[in-house]
Order: sequence, then structure tokens, then C-alpha cells
Amino acid sequence: MMPEQRLLVFAGSYAEPEGSGVYVYSFDENTGELSLLDEFAGLKNPTFLNVNPVTRKLYAIGETVSASDEKVGEAAAFDIDPATGTLALLNRTQTVAPTCHIQRNAEGNRLTVPSYHGGMVGLLSIGADGKIGELLDVVQHEGNSVHPERQDRPHPHSTFYSPDGKLLFVQDLGLDRIRAYSLAGDKFKLHSEAATHPGAGPRHLAFHPNGKFAFVINEVDSTVTSFAYDAVAGTLTEIESVPTLPEGFEGENTTAEIVVSEDGAYVYGSNRGHDSIVVYAVDVNTGKLSLVEHVPVQGEHPRHFALTPGGKYLIAANRDTNNIVTFRVDKASGRLEYTGLSLSVSKPVCVQPFYFEV
Repeated sequence: MMPEQRLLVFAGSYAEPEGSGVYVYSFDENTGELSLLDEFAGLKNPTFLNVNPVTRKLYAIGETVSASDEKVGEAAAFDIDPATGTLALLNRTQTVAPTCHIQRNAEGNRLTVPSYHGGMVGLLSIGADGKIGELLDVVQHEGNSVHPERQDRPHPHSTFYSPDGKLLFVQDLGLDRIRAYSLAGDKFKLHSEAATHPGAGPRHLAFHPNGKFAFVINEVDSTVTSFAYDAVAGTLTEIESVPTLPEGFEGENTTAEIVVSEDGAYVYGSNRGHDSIVVYAVDVNTGKLSLVEHVPVQGEHPRHFALTPGGKYLIAANRDTNNIVTFRVDKASGRLEYTGLSLSVSKPVCVQPFYFEV
């Protein structure tokens, strides 16, 4: 008998330690409905999560105070029971200055945590038991770029691995730089660097499934930059940049997340201010993007969103309206349709959907 698969959605949020900050939901793929299974209190601002469905572990960032009374980041590891959807805390440990993202390597034995305010990235071990181990290395960025307020110092915002897992790409919003590091000997070693246009503010990156392109969403000037990726050299070369906003929009806006569909046909990005998901079609020969539509997110400040495995639904986390919203995806056109379902939850800012065998 084949094992049954269950789709679970994990959500992180802005929260105080005395309140719930990490949530687990079941997801009904027939309706797009989320149902709460578990919630965890005790972490301050677990705003980004990483899920390993193979080992059934969840990793969350958080904030705490060091022995010298300084604000520092922390990371927590959880065991996931997919049958019940419940979380069990394995351990938690201090990392570097307060962090904004958490990434895991394919082998499942290393975590990286960038600190937006500290201008650094930390590398941590994961033990065979799934617990977070020691801090192995820290790389500190230096410099600035052209925006006087947003780019007066380094602001690494995310880390993503190359398709072959050999390089770690760090998007630094403050420097207008994307730095690729190798991690030989558990130390960061700079391999290559790509620049965005001045004032872009690169935030998150997504590789195309063909491995030939990468797309970076730029927070400061609301654009997406397409890059050609040379896997042999480990380098990015800019192709073009396109706006995330409709022509004529004059309000304030910052972008957040970017996702490529599993078939590589479409790219999705979120606008905070315009409060929309922008949809692009991908030219798989050139890596260029063409606008399909802008879709209201049925809320405000979509800090994160994700496509469900298989790409049937998009789930958006709207921080300022305290809701998580689901959309059906037309896989042929890339277009989104609101399901009419909106779940209330305090300040959601990260959603991670994964299948589990039960």
C-alpha cells in the first residue's frame, strides 16, 4: 500500500514570546481551506521558517537577548508529527545579530541565517538528531549604495543555494550586490559577485527549474531582475529588469517574495503598498519576463507567499490585515483566482507548504 500524503502549511509571524508565533495547518486541496492543527508560543518574532519534510523537522528564526543584554538572533528546531500536525521543540540556540531569513542545505546538516541589521550571515551546524548545533562561521559585509536611508550600510536579506547546492547566494539590499559563497571547510569563501542597478535593493532570489536563469526581486525600487546563470563558473549575468508595479501607480511600495512555478512558465512577486501579486510569463529561451496581471491580495502587506506543491494554489501571508489568503492558480495562463477563503491569524509573514507521508 502506498503511503498517504498530507499537505501541511507552516506559518511564521511577528509575535511576543507569550503569544503563539508558529502555526501548523492542514490544507484541503479541493477547496483551498486551511485548518489549524497546532500552534507554538515561546519565540519572539519567528518570522521565517524552513521545513525539511524528509527528516520531519522545522527550523525557525527568533529574537532573544544575550548574557550582556544585547539583542541577538536565535534559531529553534522542532520535530513534526505529520499525522497530527503537532510540533515538539527539540532545541533553541543563539545565532548572530537578529536575523531575517533561514536556509538549509540539501544535505540537511547546515543552516544559514542572514542578519539584515547586523550586515552579516551566520553558518550553523545541524546534528544527526535534527538539533541545531554550533555556530561555525560568520561573514560580515561592508559598504553601502545610493539610497541614503535604505542603503547606508549592508543589509543581507536572504540566502539561497544554487541548483547543484555548491554555492550560497546572498542578496544584500544595502549594497546592491548578490554574493556567491562556497562553504568549503565550513567557512564562507567568496566565489563571485553580481551587481544590481544602483538603488534596486535585492531581497530574495529564485532559480528557474532549468538552472539557466535566476530572478531577484528588488525591494527598494520595486523591480525584478533576470539573470543568466552559468553553473560551471558559478556566476550571474544581468539580462534585464522589469517593474513590479502597474504603470501610473504613485503610492509607496516595497516588494517582498518571488517564486517561480514548478514548470518554469511563470514568475510571481509580491508588492507591499500596492498590495498585490504580480504575475509574469517567462521566456524560457531568453529569461525575459512579460507581464500577465496584478492580483489584489485581499489584505495589506503581503510579506511572503508560496505556491503549493504541484502549483494548484498560491497562499499569501498579509501582515497588516492579519490574514492568510488562498488563490487558485490557472497553470495554463498563470493567472490567480481568489478562493474567497481568508484565515485570521496575528501578523503572518511566512508560509511554507509541504507534503508529508503519513
